[in-house]
Amino acid sequence: MTRTAAALAAALVLSPALALAQAAAPARPAAAARPAPAPQPRPHGSRVAVDPGLVTVDDGDTVVVRWSKDDVETVRILGIDTPETRHLPHDLPYAQPFGPEARAFARGAFAVAAQIEILRSATLDPYGRTLGYLYVNGRNYSVLVVRARLAAETVTFYGDNGLPAPAAEVLAAAKEAGPLPFEPPHQFRGRMREVTKWMKEHGAEAEQ
Repeated sequence: MTRTAAALAAALVLSPALALAQAAAPARPAAAARPAPAPQPRPHGSRVAVDPGLVTVDDGDTVVVRWSKDDVETVRILGIDTPETRHLPHDLPYAQPFGPEARAFARGAFAVAAQIEILRSATLDPYGRTLGYLYVNGRNYSVLVVRARLAAETVTFYGDNGLPAPAAEVLAAAKEAGPLPFEPPHQFRGRMREVTKWMKEHGAEAEQ
């Protein structure tokens, strides 16, 4: 029997078994559809001045603007993803290398700002946060942190969010900055979710 004929015979023998195994296997759940982005209720598409005293840095790519006691706006800064720190909302068991440095960079940049402006996208993110670029003394913060090699650019993956000019600036800065010294944050979050799941299942706690 030739090699081709033998392979065909083996396939004919195995195909019923494979069909039975596939029929017995549970169907994969369908991927959950992403909700349509909610429209941005605040002014968007043009820069809006922000009192620097109202801005608090959460981490390297997120700030909070406290317009008043009852009006707090969380801003997920567009164009960038900085290394993770150990804090909510991700509740990560470990900080990512360069995460604290990225947060310190943001705090330093906004602490000395005489002028801050926000350029909002037309939609919110899936968590209801504002998506926008922040300008510190007239300079695009996303460009500054990318040039410092403390943020990965996200325009390649998520597009320009309707703001092509600042997105192009970020892409150019990332090209000039070269390779980053840390793992892409989205990959780190994926690994840490598995770690967190295992730790909860086994009653383990991360070292302080």
